[in-house]
Amino acid sequence: MNKLVNQLIRHEGIELKPYKDTVGKWTIGIGRNLTDVGITEQEAKHLLMNDLAQVDLQIEHHMPWATQLDPVRYDALMNFVFNVGIGTALKFKNAMAALKASDFDTAAAELLDSRWHAQVGLRAVELSEQIRTGQYKDS
Repeated sequence: MNKLVNQLIRHEGIELKPYKDTVGKWTIGIGRNLTDVGITEQEAKHLLMNDLAQVDLQIEHHMPWATQLDPVRYDALMNFVFNVGIGTALKFKNAMAALKASDFDTAAAELLDSRWHAQVGLRAVELSEQIRTGQYKDS
């Protein structure tokens, strides 16, 4: 199997960003035809877990105070940073300051008083409520 893998890498190359192959099909990795094959649900969840691990590291680095949040509010912050990226999240200075101070009502209000709320709608409402109450919507 290792010889086959090495041969395929030699023939296909390794591309870490999507590209169009010689017949115009979107491809990634080592010849994965995204146009016709796509990815499985398991692969999508695996990618998500890798992405969430990176978000967690970014939050720990840029917002070390966030590790003191309860798990439900931390998850809301993870969801928010996953959505907007750490750079944009850090620009929400009032919301982050309120969250750091455990002023959850103000943090939630600040998130709702943003262009992000207008862009994502119910996602912002749900995450703001999760921060305000410390509870998931479905619990």
